[in-house]
Amino acid sequence: MNGLTALKQYQQMGAHGGVMDASPHRLIQMLLDGALSRILSAKASLRQNNIAKKGEQIGGAISIIESLKASLDFKKGGEISKNLEALYEYINHILLQANIKNDDALLDEAGKLLSQIKMGWDAIDPNAAQ
Repeated sequence: MNGLTALKQYQQMGAHGGVMDASPHRLIQMLLDGALSRILSAKASLRQNNIAKKGEQIGGAISIIESLKASLDFKKGGEISKNLEALYEYINHILLQANIKNDDALLDEAGKLLSQIKMGWDAIDPNAAQ
């Protein structure tokens, strides 16, 4: 995992406190939280017919997911990294379609998939890599 990439992305998200001291494991958790938050905000913006903000929030989620994808370590992660890469690409595809079609069901699908990734990530012992 490229911790610097994750750190830069999270700082661009406007995060406060805890980023500088966060472990790579925690940074990934924070990025996943940020992407999920943006998807929820996009859904709320869509319901309020604020199409510009919806697009901005979806773009932010896609950017975070691209950073997560770029941080994958294929040497250490092997098949898991390949599967995550494919899943991140699929989620970004869903988000693009949600943006084009103004479809909150697609936002729900992307959010559900990211939530499942986050639950798996949260179940990992953060000290396991140590």
